[in-house]
Amino acid sequence: MAFNFVEELKWRGMLHDMMPGTEEHLLSGMQAAYVGIDPTADSLHIGHLVSVMMLRHFQLAGHKPYALVGGATGMIGDPSGKSAERNLLDETTLRYNQEALKAQLARFLDFESDAENAAVLVNNYDWMKDFSFLDFIRDVGKHITVNYMMAKDSVKKRLSSDSKEGMSFTEFTYQLVQGYDFLYLYQNHHCSLQMGGSDQWGNITTGTELIRRIAGGKGFALTCPLITKTDGTKFGKTEGGNVWLDAHRTSPYRFYQYWLNTSDEDAEKYIKIFTFLSKGEIEQLVGEHRGAPHLRLLQKKLAEEITEMVHSKEDLENAVRASEILFGKSTSEDLKKLDEKTFLEVFEGVPQAEIAKSELENGLDMIGALAAKTGFLSSNGEARRELKQNSISVNKAKVKEDHLITSNDLINNKFVLLQRGKKSYFVLVFDT
Repeated sequence: MAFNFVEELKWRGMLHDMMPGTEEHLLSGMQAAYVGIDPTADSLHIGHLVSVMMLRHFQLAGHKPYALVGGATGMIGDPSGKSAERNLLDETTLRYNQEALKAQLARFLDFESDAENAAVLVNNYDWMKDFSFLDFIRDVGKHITVNYMMAKDSVKKRLSSDSKEGMSFTEFTYQLVQGYDFLYLYQNHHCSLQMGGSDQWGNITTGTELIRRIAGGKGFALTCPLITKTDGTKFGKTEGGNVWLDAHRTSPYRFYQYWLNTSDEDAEKYIKIFTFLSKGEIEQLVGEHRGAPHLRLLQKKLAEEITEMVHSKEDLENAVRASEILFGKSTSEDLKKLDEKTFLEVFEGVPQAEIAKSELENGLDMIGALAAKTGFLSSNGEARRELKQNSISVNKAKVKEDHLITSNDLINNKFVLLQRGKKSYFVLVFDT
């Protein structure tokens, strides 16, 4: 093998638990493993990334990764750590989501090459859709006792919770359906290992039990820890919801900002998990960061690596440029390179005033722009004083009282950015 997969996970802090014999099994030659992904959206979010990174390390170590889109299980709902059931998806939506997820996974996994360990995408809906209920309870259900299923933590938690809904039969059988996936992949794709988050241990071991009882074989389980933040808030969540990999759901700028705003303690943990930097590179970075934490070297490197990996080098450069507009020495040219969505995100919460575009025909004077027509400054007199003191900028360029704002100043044919001093901003929005 190219390297020891288990050792790699250990030093990166990505190993929570594994069945005895897993490491030896993986060192004995190329093996196949899978991770299940819920297809209820047409994008992955960063909560999925740990298991995706595990698959990537698995492939780099010379093994064969399978990404299983849970079309069938996505219709049911997994009780692990969740209190409510999911909505049923139709097949058209499932297929659309599957293709969107594959495109994102392809940024991490090699699906296309003719290498023996090229990645494979499978959907459990393909083998579950024609499996009748009677066949399932006869061929699968009879091998697992209710006592065994009741002993799982995910089931016990739901049954002992204060929820009035309790737990439906549908959710109760989830572990059997997921367990059958493992059996199916074991029998049809020689897949001997299932990986996932630590909350999936019970479901994964149900699969190894089915492999033992039905196929007379040996399946293995390996889990990674659930990622947390030191401040107690939920990893991967912002006020706006999930941090998605899809640029239309979470822009590259917001994505970059999420990682840039990581705490020092979290950044030391995340740089091992969410990048492919070597142990030596990371140790050097951590040392440099601890010597000068105010430079935020770790956060910048983390944000750069993961933004380029998920999006592109160009998206990263745009995100860095946008991030520097509020804090760095950017120019009007930098501003004009921003698309409208990113511009509004950079200046979210900054006060705005709407002005008719016709005001630009003869040029909008600075007193009107700063006070009379906008209220950015409290009076015309204050506007004149600030202009005399050379503290007013239009689109990051210093201006005097005689400056006229024209259509040439427009960003995205719509915005003009006013600034007093270093940190006081105001956006003029010119409507047609």
